Amino acid sequence: MMKANALLLLITVSNLWRLGVVRSGGEQPLERIAIHKATIAIDDSAYIKASPEVLGLKGQNNGWVTLEYTHPNPSNDDWIGVFSPAKFSSAVCEPESGTEEAPMLCTAPIKFQYANYSSVDYSATGNGVQKLQLINQREDFSFALFSGGLSNPKLITVSNTITFANPKAPVYPRLAQGRIWNEMTVTWTSGYGIDEAQPFVEWGPSGGDQTRSPAGTLTISRNSMCGSPARTVGWRDPGFIHTSFLKDLWPNLMYTYKLGHRLFNGSYVWSQSYSFKASPYPGQDSLQQIVIFGDMGKAEADGSNEFRNFQPGSLNTTYQLIKDLNNIDLVLHIGDICYANGYISQWDQFTAQIEPIASRVPYMVGSGNHERDFPGTGSFYENKDSGGECGVLAETMFYVPAENRANYWYSTDYGMFHFCIADTEHDWRPGTPQYKFIEHCLSTVDRQKQPWLIFLAHRVLGYSSAEFYSEEGSFEEPMGRESLQELWQKYKVDIAFYGHVHSYERTCPVYQNSCLQNASNHYSGPFTATTHVVVGGGGASLADYAPFKARWSHFRDQDFGFVKLTAYNHTNLLFQYKKSSNGNVYDYFTITRDYPDILACSFDSCQRTTLAT
Repeated sequence: MMKANALLLLITVSNLWRLGVVRSGGEQPLERIAIHKATIAIDDSAYIKASPEVLGLKGQNNGWVTLEYTHPNPSNDDWIGVFSPAKFSSAVCEPESGTEEAPMLCTAPIKFQYANYSSVDYSATGNGVQKLQLINQREDFSFALFSGGLSNPKLITVSNTITFANPKAPVYPRLAQGRIWNEMTVTWTSGYGIDEAQPFVEWGPSGGDQTRSPAGTLTISRNSMCGSPARTVGWRDPGFIHTSFLKDLWPNLMYTYKLGHRLFNGSYVWSQSYSFKASPYPGQDSLQQIVIFGDMGKAEADGSNEFRNFQPGSLNTTYQLIKDLNNIDLVLHIGDICYANGYISQWDQFTAQIEPIASRVPYMVGSGNHERDFPGTGSFYENKDSGGECGVLAETMFYVPAENRANYWYSTDYGMFHFCIADTEHDWRPGTPQYKFIEHCLSTVDRQKQPWLIFLAHRVLGYSSAEFYSEEGSFEEPMGRESLQELWQKYKVDIAFYGHVHSYERTCPVYQNSCLQNASNHYSGPFTATTHVVVGGGGASLADYAPFKARWSHFRDQDFGFVKLTAYNHTNLLFQYKKSSNGNVYDYFTITRDYPDILACSFDSCQRTTLAT
């Protein structure tokens, strides 16, 4: 019977099928599994048993499963794949390039672990036990034992089925700033479509009357993907994505909310209760704390899906933010969000990982190469870094107040901060729509109300001494600062943040490749030039620096970390760089400045005049 079931689950392929995914510093561990080459080698004396069979009996969205397994011919290359749905697809994929030969297996595992991971004597005894964590992903699960390693997998046996008590439950809320300061959006995932239930958020002041706001519903089809693996072995139904707009919030007031679905039979399905604090009034003079980083990705608490310590800092960054959450008002994750790279299941994994943060404070994201780039899709870079997602998942899973979310540039305010978030995967050069947006965003801020002007982008449009930039001789994304530096200087951008380079670096106040002021731990008086900061060490594998240090480079740290900005009032700002490993501060500076200082001219920041004018 096991052999017959396995034959239904797997179809062999005769030719090597190229996944067509760029392997880089943002490698997706699931890319290493050649699931398209899997063959059947069922051994009736092998088995794998999973327990308990039902998770989430008390409404939990995650749970731990114990696996017991045996293999009469074990090896250190044996591994266990977690598949969901449990009867993983044996459908035939449509060829992507016209050169593949059908049939092909159309489902990769959602995670994997080596059989000897927690059973060191497995290769000698053939017996093993380990625990894996599952999250609610709208479908049931099964576990398959493979031999042959990741490059030549052979199916040995398949487990019983595991499910959650309510696989369709609303899960993983993500807060985001709305289009105006007193609006909060809530986005979440469920298994309920609009033909089955009405989604809404029940919310109100903490301890006060509650109201209900309806939610819109979106989903994504395989045909929405631009290439493989997103539309082949990496495809997994992402469920339904719901977004509700909570309007007319009172500044700084605490609110509670919970996600609801009214089924058409009259019954209700609820999430747990959450809370958030509404944004301050623009220009309000109060303590305001912002966290910024890029390139975090996801990791598994059970140690699975790891290849050569890929993204080892991801969980540490997450844990440090959770630990300090009472002292964080807003998070800005500037691109390379989860590195799903076309393996759609990983978006659920990521939203589950950040739920303790994103359900409490606005979690604003930017677009990176691993969200958007794919040939022939209009991205500025013709590479395959998105694994065929071409921005569709990021645009749907996270709300941002952009005019057109296919163009992922937008502005958002928080109290005394004004943020301009660019999309480096689209053209930013003069004359383009994005350039016009950037100038409008920078030029329209009222510095008397919002003295702290911040520019953010994924790729480095300013300065970086990363090795791969230095090899190009550019120390930036080509055509980056040449296009934008006059805007930063003219509108007196305090700090420009970037990801893409997986490390930390801070410059002096720099313009036209020259320090207009020596780097310091304290700046006071009129603006001189923008300080550029690379903060791409959120969690993905670290990048190397050039062997020499440029004059404008003040502080570098090849480690995982994030930046925290604290505005005490209109005249005092604290910048801190913290390591993800311990949360300690390793670099900092302060800015002290009065409003007349902002009005003062600095080099190229005021209109040029001559005796003739």
